[in-house]
Amino acid sequence: MTYETQRAALADVVAIPVTPFAEDGSLDRAAHRGILRRLLDGGVRTLTPNGNTGEFYALSPQERCAVLELTAAEAAGRASVLAGVGHDVPTAVAAARHAGEHGASMVMVHQPVHPYVSDAGWIAYHRAIAEAVPELGVVPYLRDAGLPGARLAELADACPNVIGVKYAVPDAVRFAGFARDAGLDRFVWIAGLAESYAPSYFSAGATGFTSGLVNVAPSLSLRMIEALRSGDHPQAMKVWEQIRRFEELRAADGSAHNVTVVKEALAALGLCRRDVRAPSSLLPDAERAEVAAIVAGWSL
Repeated sequence: MTYETQRAALADVVAIPVTPFAEDGSLDRAAHRGILRRLLDGGVRTLTPNGNTGEFYALSPQERCAVLELTAAEAAGRASVLAGVGHDVPTAVAAARHAGEHGASMVMVHQPVHPYVSDAGWIAYHRAIAEAVPELGVVPYLRDAGLPGARLAELADACPNVIGVKYAVPDAVRFAGFARDAGLDRFVWIAGLAESYAPSYFSAGATGFTSGLVNVAPSLSLRMIEALRSGDHPQAMKVWEQIRRFEELRAADGSAHNVTVVKEALAALGLCRRDVRAPSSLLPDAERAEVAAIVAGWSL
């Protein structure tokens, strides 16, 4: 894929598939395939294996490889794969190379998990990964509100394969300024906080958004992006209203149940078990019932 093709794939619903677990706690490959095929059949064309909704940090290195390989096999010829990578630099580089070898065209670099992250260190971290895979598009996952936009521009000056940004700071005003300081037209800007933030971020320059909801209701996510693309803000907000409570449950208590709510909804549809790994946990009974009622109301 060329950078332009990669950029087009990012300006879309960027689905973050869940990672289903079997009763014994292992990966449930059959359920995983079923969810991926449902996404693809529903019209999703960009998949991010090993994203946060896929419980990236709760998977072993071997499981992350398996998730990537399974996703790439299902997506072949049907969708672009934006593989999540992270942890220490050698681990991230090895994962990026592995992803490219198995058909991924891009990698999303998780925000470095470290108590001490300097601006220069942030650049060095991403540069080491991007330079190791010059043929792949690179998308930093930005959750740090303190990073100046000029630093992102500096990274792209050194690494032209840094083509997009998953911006996940919950502040539309800050996003608007950051994008313009970095170069609004230089990158594909992805609203990294999903459908809840997509309308406000699109108004400031985003052209794609990530989604965990899409695992459950692909048609709702696709309806929102079509409305945003066409400038039909009232229609986009109708979708926003439909999903509002679902996303509020995911965001509550510092997003403690971000993945759990999605898996609970999938369990209600009979698509996978509700199991999540620590440090996530299952929902209380009342909230489980509420999720089931929301999903029933969507008539999926």
